[in-house]
Amino acid sequence: MTTSTTTAATTTATWSGQSVNRTEDDRLLRAQGEFGDDTPISRLAHLFFVRSPYAHARIVSIDVSGAETVDGFLGALTPDEVDELTDKFGELQVAPADAEVDRCLASGGKVRFVGEPVVAVAAVSREAARDAAAAVVVEYDELVPLTSADQAVAADAPVIHEGIGHNVLHHGAWDFGDVDFAFQHAQNLIEVDELVCHRFSATPLECSVVTVDYDAGTDVFDIIGGCAMPQFTMLMMAGALRHPSSRIRIQSRDFGGSFGVKIGMYVPATAVALMARKLRRAVRWTETRSEHHQMGGHSNERTFRNVRLAVEDDGTVLGLSYECLDDIGAYSRYEPLGSVIWAQVANACYQLKHLRVDFTSVYTNKGPTHPVRGYSRLQHMWLVERMMDLAAHHLGFDPVTFRLHNYIQPDQYPYTTVNGCVYDSGDLPASLRQALELIDYDDARRLQAAAVGTGKRIGIGIGSTLDSGTNNFGQARLMNPYLPFGGNTEGGLVRMGVDGTVFATTGGVAFGQGHETTTAQVVADALGLRPEDIHVHRGGDSALSAQTGFSGSYASQFAVTGIGAILNATAKLSAEIRLVAGTVLGASPDEIVLEGGFAKVDGDPERMLPFGDVAGIVHFAPGSLPAEVADEVGLVGRAVYRAPFELPDVEHKTGNLTLTYATQIHACVLEIDEETGLVEVLRYAAVDDCGVPINPMIVQGQVFGATAHGLSAALFEHFGYNADGQLLAANFYDYHAATALDMPTIAYGNVVSPSPFTPTGAKGMGEGGGAPLHAVSAAVQDAIGRTGAILNSHASPEAVLDALAGAGADKVRVL
Repeated sequence: MTTSTTTAATTTATWSGQSVNRTEDDRLLRAQGEFGDDTPISRLAHLFFVRSPYAHARIVSIDVSGAETVDGFLGALTPDEVDELTDKFGELQVAPADAEVDRCLASGGKVRFVGEPVVAVAAVSREAARDAAAAVVVEYDELVPLTSADQAVAADAPVIHEGIGHNVLHHGAWDFGDVDFAFQHAQNLIEVDELVCHRFSATPLECSVVTVDYDAGTDVFDIIGGCAMPQFTMLMMAGALRHPSSRIRIQSRDFGGSFGVKIGMYVPATAVALMARKLRRAVRWTETRSEHHQMGGHSNERTFRNVRLAVEDDGTVLGLSYECLDDIGAYSRYEPLGSVIWAQVANACYQLKHLRVDFTSVYTNKGPTHPVRGYSRLQHMWLVERMMDLAAHHLGFDPVTFRLHNYIQPDQYPYTTVNGCVYDSGDLPASLRQALELIDYDDARRLQAAAVGTGKRIGIGIGSTLDSGTNNFGQARLMNPYLPFGGNTEGGLVRMGVDGTVFATTGGVAFGQGHETTTAQVVADALGLRPEDIHVHRGGDSALSAQTGFSGSYASQFAVTGIGAILNATAKLSAEIRLVAGTVLGASPDEIVLEGGFAKVDGDPERMLPFGDVAGIVHFAPGSLPAEVADEVGLVGRAVYRAPFELPDVEHKTGNLTLTYATQIHACVLEIDEETGLVEVLRYAAVDDCGVPINPMIVQGQVFGATAHGLSAALFEHFGYNADGQLLAANFYDYHAATALDMPTIAYGNVVSPSPFTPTGAKGMGEGGGAPLHAVSAAVQDAIGRTGAILNSHASPEAVLDALAGAGADKVRVL
């Protein structure tokens, strides 16, 4: 992978803005990490789930007697027992969809997707638990499965959740500006019958692992495992278990990736907790890769219909409208929030004035969807990019020129979108030009011309996307006005130990993003220390006071909320250090500077205290301080960062839904084999703008990761189902996630547009996985020309061959 130069840096801090090596890597590379399956616990039992082989069926009977004969068997949980011991998980949706009953084992006497847990079995070893589960006999009565959104909304469709009475989870209409006026007066209309954003997932290196130790004496569940959103998980489990949330502790140490999907940990964790309480011993569940593929969390599978784009003769885009069906699978485990979150990026990267979206979320008999990198925004932006490209091709514009004309321009920031979101900063034209330089655009066009008639085709594509970061949770009220959410906060804790050592704890949860390093960098700058002097608590722990209700790592927010909270907490500790030192040294706190591990009187090098002495005075000799000082200081700074949000306008569905907008512009050159349909990426460039980077090396690593994920999704990954509802890619043999051997060299560049709304000018980032989908779709279209139309986000060889044969061309019209 290659890199290019960075534009102007804006920080003057000693450590922030520097590519400091990651503190956590030494431990992880020496295999000294502590992941979910590593924690040694005595008398540990293991849990295995008996899962449904059918997509839709009634449970006729369950016989666990066979399991009881297996050596090492300890116990089993059945749906009837779970129904008696638990309540359903909390729901985000309004009536009638809130009648959905979702428990940790199949509920209501039915199974609703292949792989749904039906019985939980525990034994003294993982192997014994698996064998005991295999001995459980479940008799089913098959029902008609629904494997597409179209089937689910048909008038005579079987009902998946009887309590609701139909298969529609949520319907919402969004109408901003005056779309009808735009369509009536535009000189051109581009109309497309249907586009499909396919179903894929994140594939973290570590599947989910949950260990629950129940202490009967204190009635406390101690839950250990990777959890991306611990406070939310704790509340979901507390409600389901009918157990006080104060007696549920969630810890994670090291944790091998999430990309959103581990927000859904509460479902299997509840079964493990029930088993631990039943057996009065610690229980662990370790997810297999096939289990993860079946229910670990799929991305939103979205079908767009009746898509219309209004464009003037000079290429100015006026308005867009579409209908969409979102296939959320069998349960609404975070949905229908996706029906709102796309609106964070309603404009995508463009000066769109009018927008109308008719959004319907439906149940099917597939694995449940979860937030996956670029949750819900990716699909909307793929559609917008696809329409921009189709419009450029069909109206005779160069796609580069067309984008530059319609991009939001640098002098328009802060830019208010059609629905009231405020894009903070950016320079999209500069990013695009840099991306084109990195792929040598002019040379790529010459390469394309030279390939004509050789059996190979060259295509060049652009992908533009936004990483909207730091959610305003009040947006959930746009789908359910009764939800008690509004704004966003994160907590941080920084303290000085008895010997002057500084400790920092964040509310964010690290699963590979380098939180330990970036936290140490900003604390070191604030206290005049070195990053290696700061001891950062790894992982997450709901029992520590660093956390708030929204704590966790998701939605590209740590650089803003997590670091913001740490800075606020460090400022409190700094004030206490300066108060103590000023008192001892006979100076005012304002005269004290912190530098090199000392509290010094500014301009007087003879008057200084080492941090160890400051700590010693406070911890061991408080009587030497005036009472008003001794009573004031504890050398603990605990603070919250509150993102400056107001509640959205529920009636008009407008308001600022997120705080920052990092941008990603990708460009690729690919080659298509006309005989096989195989695609090879020849050149690839990714240019990001995440505001002021705290650690440019970490930012670059996350850009590479997101790019690999997006390219893999565009070219390889697809969760297809057959007509019986069987997942056709339940393991890595059938589901190909890109490896290093599949990846092209990535040329990297960046632009720095400081956010005016955040403490350091940084924005969140790392979710730019959508850009490769756009870039690949556009490049394949460019290679094929107007013979066929790329209307699906998955560029499989079969799809490419179909397009070469003319598929989709009749579904695109210029009016």
